[in-house]
Amino acid sequence: MATQARAAYRALLAGSACVRPASVFDPISARIAADLGYACAMLAGSTASLAVLGAPDIVVLTLTEFADLAGRITRAADIPLMVDADHGYGNAHNVMRTVGELARAGVAACTIEDTDLPQPFGAATPRLVSREEAVGKVAAGVAAAAESGIIVIGRIAAAGIAGIDEAAARAALFSETGAQALFFTGLTEIAELQALRAVTHLPFVISTASPALADPAVLAHHGVRVALRGHQPIAAAIEAVRATMLALRDGTPLPRLADSETMAQVTRAADYAKANRAFLGL
Repeated sequence: MATQARAAYRALLAGSACVRPASVFDPISARIAADLGYACAMLAGSTASLAVLGAPDIVVLTLTEFADLAGRITRAADIPLMVDADHGYGNAHNVMRTVGELARAGVAACTIEDTDLPQPFGAATPRLVSREEAVGKVAAGVAAAAESGIIVIGRIAAAGIAGIDEAAARAALFSETGAQALFFTGLTEIAELQALRAVTHLPFVISTASPALADPAVLAHHGVRVALRGHQPIAAAIEAVRATMLALRDGTPLPRLADSETMAQVTRAADYAKANRAFLGL
């Protein structure tokens, strides 16, 4: 299954269209994405931290916890899963371990970023690791991926921290590591995509809510193959649970709930019923 998922994600990167990934955070949300026909899904570090720890996006989640959640998702849903592996949980050695664990979890693709994480003492704003450290970490991830075929994507946050020129310089360097795509955050304008496209021919993955970067056809023309616009599903789930609990507490009308047909679909009840007939005499 992992081999097929990686082949499917690789085909997205090699294609000519720009797709929207589903932001998922657990097995059921991933199944919903698959049932709705999404081409791929993404598990972010922020949503994983919320789902596992109920903690904000400050990198307190461990690699073990993250890989375990990713494995639960890939086991439950037939959809290529891209994950945000943050800084790789340490230095280049840790990145190699991270890529190996995520490969074993069935992940199709993972990103390794150039942000200095977790937030260092006294650093009031995000900052970058050096170009040399960032390149070494991505290259280490690529080396670790050779056996499994998991896709390693270099993630560059420089545009929003140090400017587009620094992002372009890092993109050129990352392109020499063997990474199969580049993920950019902090972009707001088409001109920035054009500047990045001038230094690399690798396919792009981006995460932005900028209206200037909202048209998939335009993004596809500039080499963007996957474009994320945030992680609204987990926020919607939190609000739905809160509203339901509030209504139950106060005895007020409940908000809309999933019906029995939807519950049967997302739990794959038919598969369990088939096993009941085959093995339990039910």
